[in-house]
Amino acid sequence: MGKRGGFPGGMGNFGGMNINSLMKEAKKMQADMEKSQAELAVKEFEASSGGGAINVKVSGEKVIKEIKIKPDVVDPEDVEMLEDLILTAINEALRKVDSAQASQFGKFNISGLM
Repeated sequence: MGKRGGFPGGMGNFGGMNINSLMKEAKKMQADMEKSQAELAVKEFEASSGGGAINVKVSGEKVIKEIKIKPDVVDPEDVEMLEDLILTAINEALRKVDSAQASQFGKFNISGLM
């Protein structure tokens, strides 16, 4: 009787690719991604708004580290402007983190990851 089913070329060979080689490559990619993630986590990203009136620093993990406000921008009559400047600076700093993440992890080119 003829042989049915199974994988052509045996279990360890997928279309000419050795499963051990594929697993080794996947482990290397995972280690590289973890290293990239750790490097990004310790970086700080800075943004400002209002011509430098508000300055914000965030970590690569999107944790706000520092907010600096120039005293002359603090106007008790216009708290909304101060709030808007702070939000603008924070959101810009977070966008920088997102951009760095996309740049850092885009090199791995894994569909469905990001």
